[in-house]
Amino acid sequence: MSPAIELIAINKSFGAVHANKDVNLIVERGAIHGIVGENGAGKSTLMSILYGFYEADSGEIRVNGAPIRIRSSNDAIAAGIGMVHQHFMLVEPLTVVENVMLGAEGGAMLRAGEAKVRKELARLAQDYGLDIDADAIVGELSVGLQQRIEILKALYRGADILILDEPTAVLTPAEADALFELLRSLKEQGKTVILITHKLREIMAVTDRVSVMRRGEMVSTVETANTSPPELAEAMVGRRVLLRVEKTEKAPGAPVLEIRNLSVVDTRGVLRVADVSFTVHAGEIVGIAGVAGNGQSELLETIAGMRQPSVGSIRFEGRDIPSSRHNPHRMRELGLLHVPEDRLRTGLVPAFPAFESAILGFSHEPQLGPGPLLDHDRLVADLAKTMEQYDVRPPAPRLKTSNFSGGNQQKIVLAREIERNPKVLLVGQPTRGVDIGAIEFIHRRLIALRDAGVGILLVSVELDEIMHLSDRILTMCGARITGERRAAETNEQDLGLLMAGVTDEAA
Repeated sequence: MSPAIELIAINKSFGAVHANKDVNLIVERGAIHGIVGENGAGKSTLMSILYGFYEADSGEIRVNGAPIRIRSSNDAIAAGIGMVHQHFMLVEPLTVVENVMLGAEGGAMLRAGEAKVRKELARLAQDYGLDIDADAIVGELSVGLQQRIEILKALYRGADILILDEPTAVLTPAEADALFELLRSLKEQGKTVILITHKLREIMAVTDRVSVMRRGEMVSTVETANTSPPELAEAMVGRRVLLRVEKTEKAPGAPVLEIRNLSVVDTRGVLRVADVSFTVHAGEIVGIAGVAGNGQSELLETIAGMRQPSVGSIRFEGRDIPSSRHNPHRMRELGLLHVPEDRLRTGLVPAFPAFESAILGFSHEPQLGPGPLLDHDRLVADLAKTMEQYDVRPPAPRLKTSNFSGGNQQKIVLAREIERNPKVLLVGQPTRGVDIGAIEFIHRRLIALRDAGVGILLVSVELDEIMHLSDRILTMCGARITGERRAAETNEQDLGLLMAGVTDEAA
């Protein structure tokens, strides 16, 4: 039986950047095939060629043994290829059924097309366990359910080969587990799945084979059962990678951030943070664990000055922050800096060149230029040095921010905040969508800051990350703090119960 996909000597360049270099790949039918590699390794470019976003400069594509030229996504869909992107392609005000039929209405008579979609959704729900309310408004659904809609869209269009690009980057652990069950179900039904991810644990848990890309080349393909996370990490980066954070015990210093009885109500009157109190000391990392949507994001934004508390107080280095001076600019002046959870929405301006994104929030600093004018040559030179220090690829300060991979965008944000010598650093999802080499780099930087006496408040949906980096761990559920643990004295099961709202008092 011919493989589902054969890519033969694929080449693709963007100017001087050779994104794919003579790439060969075979994906067997009815298998889950993982593709891993650092940011900028060429994974997404390769899959974009397979899905018709780009056309290869040279090389051959075969689908089920037959040579095919894919010039557009329509060609790929006609060949039975579907793709679920990391950032979903959904219209949030529309319903599920409207999103699924969008672009495949079946003619001007929408009622007939809608009836067909509803019938097919019912069949897919029965075959794959993809049960979802067809009339639900997409924007009101969880991220996990929105991802199911993207998969439904692909299956509705007849996809036998499904490409998923970083599918768990925006999912909670529970949602990720549900996705893996779905992928196994698709495999049992004869579908072929190509999984692009940075997370080696996921590769080991769900794939049959895994291919490794490095600097645009395919460097290995192995049976998943015959490899290990350390071997894959070394193949990805070209050197040995520490998969665990090395840190020594350290006595914390004086309190630098004190939160007392803080509550936050949003513009719709919904209580997002409820009577939260805790302290962060100099030289310690306090992690906040919890399923996304339980108030962690609103808590970070409030401390950073992006939201105003409804009740409660924020003390910085022993002094209360009055509401009249509680704003991002003032908090930055005090030395409280912020790496936001969503780098594209609140950390960067994608349309700006990188050297401008690298000074967001600091453009008023006198050394950056005389009066209201910025010294662009200095900004470019400064960022060039920082890019070398933080291994940002490509090291191109004038390149548009949106043209960097997610991990390199994250390094730009981290460098901007860390290099301003914070006293307190708020960090939201520091390694979301980031490759294994960059994760190691980011973790080392955070530990170095902690060892230098910086107080760090860390929010992450990656429980391993919270446990390995933190000195103390708080858990949140339903907008409240449900527990506190020393990192060395807890485990995933204990934290999982606290994250589900099973508190010590309830137990």
